[in-house]
Amino acid sequence: MIIPLQKDEELIADIESTDGNSDAIHIWWLGQSGFLVKWRGGGLLFDPYLSDSLTRKYEGTEKPHVRMTELALNPYRLHGVDVVTSSHNHTDHLDAETLLALKVANPDLRLVLPEANVEFARQRLGPMGPEMLPLDVGTFVQAGPFEIHGITAAHNEVEFDENGHSRFLGFVARFGDFAVFHSGDTLWHDSLVKEVRRWDINVAFLPINGNKPERKVAGNLNGFEAAAFAKAIGASVVIPCHYHMFEFNTEEPDEFLECCQRLGQNCKVMQCGEHYVVGPQTHPASGEARPTEPSREDGWWT
Repeated sequence: MIIPLQKDEELIADIESTDGNSDAIHIWWLGQSGFLVKWRGGGLLFDPYLSDSLTRKYEGTEKPHVRMTELALNPYRLHGVDVVTSSHNHTDHLDAETLLALKVANPDLRLVLPEANVEFARQRLGPMGPEMLPLDVGTFVQAGPFEIHGITAAHNEVEFDENGHSRFLGFVARFGDFAVFHSGDTLWHDSLVKEVRRWDINVAFLPINGNKPERKVAGNLNGFEAAAFAKAIGASVVIPCHYHMFEFNTEEPDEFLECCQRLGQNCKVMQCGEHYVVGPQTHPASGEARPTEPSREDGWWT
């Protein structure tokens, strides 16, 4: 079992010690696709999975969800979150145990999710769930200091409901001079680069577990594709995710790291529970090669 770099009381203390007046972006990887972003006291939590609900659900089946990394924290203890996202309806991105606990800890919590999935989410979360802010491709919502835009995702296909709303989304969150991109679960599709390149992306969170039908689950970008996509959108730094959670659906970051190095794409491989800081003077690369690990001189540090 992988032990988070920080967990439980230590991780909570680190999160709560963040300077609310800081102009930097503070980022923690909480496992799978879950990232906590703090900026000027505001809290944005992308697609958290902070329970063992899937391990229990699939125990004894042909697709056991054996956890690889220990739970980083109890969601009942995580305060200071203004908004949480759910990119699609799969439980590791829309987990009732996680979201209901977060709502108890953050009574004014709001959930940004695809408009196509609102009814499903209401049924899963019940009346005690967060207030929902529906989103679609090409629209945006404001939640606290975060302006969140919908991006088309393909998991494995681009799918729409009967009203033409996309069932799978990525998110571009804008705040201050920053823009970060969380792809949700997606393959590379025709409009993805064009949609995201509307913004200068400081940080991109991209899956690397790949698309393998033998797993019997919808797939994602692999390490090479994630590195190439980050380069294509001009991301200042790319952080990989969606691995080291379940034994049957994981990957190692080696290919991702090698491809970033070859492409001159700046990247950061985080450990679960790690705290990463992006300085306010950092702006997207203008095409020049940058080191794989950021330095203080470049305006990046850990």
